[in-house]
Amino acid sequence: MIPELGHFALILAALVALVLGTLPLIGAHNNRLAWVAVARPAASALALLVTFSFACLTHAFVNNDFSVVYVAQHSNSLLPLQYRVAAVWGGHEGSLLLWVLMLTWWAFGVALLSRQLPEAMVARVLGTLGLVTFGFLLFILFTSSPFERLLPGAEEGRDLNPLLQDFGLVIHPPLLYMGYVGFSVAYAFAIAALLSGQLDTAWARWSRPWTMAAWCFLTLGIAMGSWWAYYELGWGGWWFWDPVENASFMPWLIGTALIHSLAVTEKRGSFKNWTVLLAISAFSLSLLGTFLVRSGVLTSVHAFATDPRRGIFILIFLVAVIGGSLALFAWRAPKVGLGGRFALVSRESLLLTNNVLLVVACATVLLGTLYPLLIDALGVGKISVGPPYFNAVFVPVMTPILFLMGVAPFARWKEASLAEIARAVRWALAPAVVVAIAIPLVYGTWSALTALGLLLATWIVATAVLNFAERVQSTRAGRSFLSAALTQPRSFFGMHLAHIGIAVFVVGVTMVSSFQDEKDVKMAPGDSVDVAGYHFTFKGVRAVEGPNYVAAQGEFDLSADGKFLRKMTPEKRNYASSAMPMTEAAIDAGFLRDVYVSLGEPIDREKPEGEWAVRVYYKPFVDWIWGGCVLMALGGLMAMLDRRYRIKSRAAAAVTTPAGSQQA
Repeated sequence: MIPELGHFALILAALVALVLGTLPLIGAHNNRLAWVAVARPAASALALLVTFSFACLTHAFVNNDFSVVYVAQHSNSLLPLQYRVAAVWGGHEGSLLLWVLMLTWWAFGVALLSRQLPEAMVARVLGTLGLVTFGFLLFILFTSSPFERLLPGAEEGRDLNPLLQDFGLVIHPPLLYMGYVGFSVAYAFAIAALLSGQLDTAWARWSRPWTMAAWCFLTLGIAMGSWWAYYELGWGGWWFWDPVENASFMPWLIGTALIHSLAVTEKRGSFKNWTVLLAISAFSLSLLGTFLVRSGVLTSVHAFATDPRRGIFILIFLVAVIGGSLALFAWRAPKVGLGGRFALVSRESLLLTNNVLLVVACATVLLGTLYPLLIDALGVGKISVGPPYFNAVFVPVMTPILFLMGVAPFARWKEASLAEIARAVRWALAPAVVVAIAIPLVYGTWSALTALGLLLATWIVATAVLNFAERVQSTRAGRSFLSAALTQPRSFFGMHLAHIGIAVFVVGVTMVSSFQDEKDVKMAPGDSVDVAGYHFTFKGVRAVEGPNYVAAQGEFDLSADGKFLRKMTPEKRNYASSAMPMTEAAIDAGFLRDVYVSLGEPIDREKPEGEWAVRVYYKPFVDWIWGGCVLMALGGLMAMLDRRYRIKSRAAAAVTTPAGSQQA
């Protein structure tokens, strides 16, 4: 009965989404206040209905209701509770329902937290989100319902894909989808601004915190996915340029350009059309990623959630959303002025250059992802585009971006001087050069690419420190340096923290790419192997039993300089529901390095107590990759919480306060 209630709630949600996507938009256009007023309660009702439906599906998983086809396909009575909950989004149907759930929550957030905005603008934003939600709900109801019954019910489920039975499944998809879907709010604000013709600084101010929130979630989601692949797959890699990884990375690149473009539109009234186009592009790429992942056209490590039969529906929806948005942009954009003018050398021009380079970087990733599909569709042949292509085209594009990241904060708005900027940043060059030369020599090998990465990372940190000190010094007004520093806007702190996060990320990528060491060896109990000064001694394997698997657990003693550090216990798991063994690596993580060991296969399957193929790694600074992402997200959070985004709210409250009621 509960699954039927969940299905019925989705049908009601689709009707509410249709109402939300029509009446408020028509009301805002025709100035019908009663229809405009429908937007907020409809968004609340929509979020409630989809949440209830999602809870019904979760109930089916938690209670092992194998009469539901989706539960029978993706769960098992032996599956631990946390994975039964996470299995709700472990397949195609549930992941789409999670997408819609996030979309309705974002819409509810806009309805709840945008009381200070004009009602007509809110109606247009929520109406746009309602139409997108309606499209996704139709897709679920007609092609991907998670509530279909299996009669008679199965006695036992097939179990969740062993690759997904990990804590990463609990965290990674919700974070990623919150980022993906969050760009729908920026998209909705852009469409609302085009419909109303109000492409002004106020629109940018309203849209910017929502965009930064989505960017923060997407940053953390991508980082979590990278970390999950690193420790789960047993390859020791953190990024594979997998097509589905690319599908999440492209919106991140455009989203990064968008938050900088919104800043210029908010402060200077420039880049209006460019900002709208970036907002449309960010959400369009999120939808494209959905199409690529869910249509079955891609073969990747994420291919467990594909079905080609549904591709045509997604493609039609994709064309409708993107095509309609671009048509509206082409119609309304020429009526918008160019905004504030600026010189060739100015903060605006530097930010524009960075934005263009970010778009070019996104285009290179898009080309590398879609070109093999195009070649295959034309019947010309099959090609594979892998890391060599992406590394070759991505590094040259990102290098000037990282350089300009340090320069732009020193440039004045509207017009700046190259000589003045050069004088301001000259002290950052020396430490960058010293670090670029010294660190590779300390690690024993100097190369141009390694030096370039460390040079750019140090450059970003040094310029951030200089810019911060310069800003504080100019605003001291007789106060101490510390008190003046604490009064700086949160967005200023957030900007530099995010930039330092990128520098930390670059250090991690550079060091692990240049100085990692690995060995694939055959080891019998008692054998040892050395990697980068670390000594591994293989003690043997023993059988261990988990809730739904049996595993061969290896035991290794890790030591360095003759000193015992710890025992490491990698596993080779065999799940009851799958013939495919799974690798669980053992990692000794440290601030400056990870030491990593994973079991391969027994040399003689009849004698698992004997020799094994073993893979050991030394990975310097690898954790800085994910630490940098966390710093980026924290920087975005600080900028999002800047007090100026509450000025409008306070002003609105002041207007509604009766004259003379305020105390002096």
